[in-house]
Amino acid sequence: MAFIQNLHDQAGTGRKALLTRILSVQAGLMPQAPAAPLGEAARQPVGRGAARQRLLSRWNDYAPLLVLVALVLAFSAAAPNFMSISNFARISIAAMPALMVAVGATFIIIMGSIDLSMEGVVSTTAVLFALMFNALGGALFGLGWLAVPAVMAIGALIGAATGLIHVKLKIPSFMASLAMGYIGMGFSVLMTSGDILRVNDDAFRALLFQRVLGFPLMVYVGLLLVCAAWFIQRNTRLGRNCYAVGGGEDLAHASGLNVKKVRVLGFMLAGVLYSFGALFAVARNGMAESLTGSGLMFVSVTSVVVGGTSLMGGKGGVWNTVVGVLIVNVINNGIVVLGLPSYVQDGVLGVLVIAAVVLSTNRASASLVK
Repeated sequence: MAFIQNLHDQAGTGRKALLTRILSVQAGLMPQAPAAPLGEAARQPVGRGAARQRLLSRWNDYAPLLVLVALVLAFSAAAPNFMSISNFARISIAAMPALMVAVGATFIIIMGSIDLSMEGVVSTTAVLFALMFNALGGALFGLGWLAVPAVMAIGALIGAATGLIHVKLKIPSFMASLAMGYIGMGFSVLMTSGDILRVNDDAFRALLFQRVLGFPLMVYVGLLLVCAAWFIQRNTRLGRNCYAVGGGEDLAHASGLNVKKVRVLGFMLAGVLYSFGALFAVARNGMAESLTGSGLMFVSVTSVVVGGTSLMGGKGGVWNTVVGVLIVNVINNGIVVLGLPSYVQDGVLGVLVIAAVVLSTNRASASLVK
């Protein structure tokens, strides 16, 4: 019995050491060494197939950025007014709400899950912000600023509810989040009765109208939030645990990681970022309504996937999503500048999604997303 217990302890120690190494690699704390060769493979030289695989992996890492550069150059050649500060400012203004939502969805997809609640969360938090902001005097430099942390907390609570439904009731993440999204859309309609809630405070709208170097303030605030999300991804336990869960849930669980807690916290973080997307949408439009979040689900998930974050989990990150959001919005803007019909835009985005999934998924060993 003592011998069997000793073997069990050694196996547990090995699993924990392996998980620690995975977390360190994902966090960039140590270089990722190749797996030790076993058996006959130890005596075989690295062949052309392995070199080709490494080349393909490196191409997949840099392909989204190269696609973005190629798109900018192509649209600039076709329309000289595309390459201008004013047009880039328009692209950034259109991108900011979707960027916040896509960054939040990135953490969910890294875990190997899918969140489809963003439209309902954005609509609900936007409407609640407008109601609270106006009820508190309608001035950001008065009591109105209290509405900002309030909607952040509401976004976190909605995310926590989605995560708990997913892990406690054992409902697939896409179904739990989709249901929560519809609940949020219905709740926003109930609160507004289909009306539009105006937000006319000059200080709050300065996020759109105040320019620095040609770009509105919301762009700089958005970049700060992206940097904060990257810090969470790169330097916190939650960020590293998201990669661990997405890279191998069974191994993470066997090594003592509370997978359910990680998933709930991931959904909470996404909910907070969705609430920032709602704030940017209200600042951009000057109003909130039940349709504030309409269309953000497809755009955000498309941006995450096109940016190179794998739907299988464990690969990708915040800066990949930034590139993906820029690709989607450059296409949208370029098609408008060229005067092409909207269905061309939809077709191009559909092709990009298929191509991104094909390039980022190893279909020989792929399983359905969790």
